[in-house]
Amino acid sequence: MKNLYVTGVAGCGKTAIALGIALKLKREGIKVTYFKPVGSRPRPQGNEDSDALLMHEVLDMKADVKEIAPFTAGTSYLSGLKNQELALASIKESYQAISGEADVVIIDGSTFPHVGAAFSLDVANLAPALDAHILNVIKLENDLSVDQAIFFNSNCTARGLKIIGHIFNNVPRQLLAKTEGVFKPVLEKTGCATLGIIPMRLEIASPTVSEYYEVLGGELLAGEEKLDRFVEEVIVGAMTLESALKYMRRSANKAVIMGGDRADMALATLETSTSALILTGGLYPDVKVIARAAEKGVPLILVHYDTYTTIEKISEVSRRIRPGDATGINIAVENIEQHCDWQSILKSLEV
Repeated sequence: MKNLYVTGVAGCGKTAIALGIALKLKREGIKVTYFKPVGSRPRPQGNEDSDALLMHEVLDMKADVKEIAPFTAGTSYLSGLKNQELALASIKESYQAISGEADVVIIDGSTFPHVGAAFSLDVANLAPALDAHILNVIKLENDLSVDQAIFFNSNCTARGLKIIGHIFNNVPRQLLAKTEGVFKPVLEKTGCATLGIIPMRLEIASPTVSEYYEVLGGELLAGEEKLDRFVEEVIVGAMTLESALKYMRRSANKAVIMGGDRADMALATLETSTSALILTGGLYPDVKVIARAAEKGVPLILVHYDTYTTIEKISEVSRRIRPGDATGINIAVENIEQHCDWQSILKSLEV
């Protein structure tokens, strides 16, 4: 059987798709294991990749976590990587140890398909090296997301790579009809198979306040017991109070970013459906804001970055399924069973 390389852009839900497919194939009696050759996600304490930790636990893997995810390409990785051959050899060595007697290795892509391209460690180069077909996960934001998928598909096909298809993941309710009636036919017309359209579910699609706090750090001034709240939208409170109130009232489960000196805006925000209030610039808020946030149970996070840097840091935060997250794990499998053509995925690997 061929291996399966699951790729896509940041926040598309690659790992949830990889997890769902791995567990579904396992239920079908297929020996499945997991490999993440190039990681680029911020790592938690212990210097171990969070996706590798998840799969190590859920799939009951015997390999060491650092062997499951042997290489990291961060935003400055080129400064420290001097030998392309050694990096590739290390990845292949780990792959050989991981694959063992498995029928299929589910290979998880990095944050973007192009990560590692400077040293031929991108998806297009690693897929043939690891004997894998490619499954692309589409993060649907607008029509240009479909253009991006077609462009990626065409380039991989031109290089002789096999893309088994595409999955639209976490599709907002308002775009479901357009995805089925417009986007899917457009893809198919260009020779791109659609293997799934997965509706957005809050429990698996939206990050928690804890995941924002993990990336931002800073001080937690209130609401420590509510870090598990979901964040559906991020709003920058850089408008007038009157304009802000109209907008804030229309948005539920939001995280709001503003300067710590805007007590009036902060207090008004706390009277609406707010999952977290993030104060920038290191400016401590009025005690009334802290007291009201504590009373409302809204996490109040103070960071020392400016607003622009704060937005940049959280722009790629996405919901992560953790080893003990039974709900998230079950939904990942349900999404594959109910919304994807998993039989075709399996058949494409039987070559």
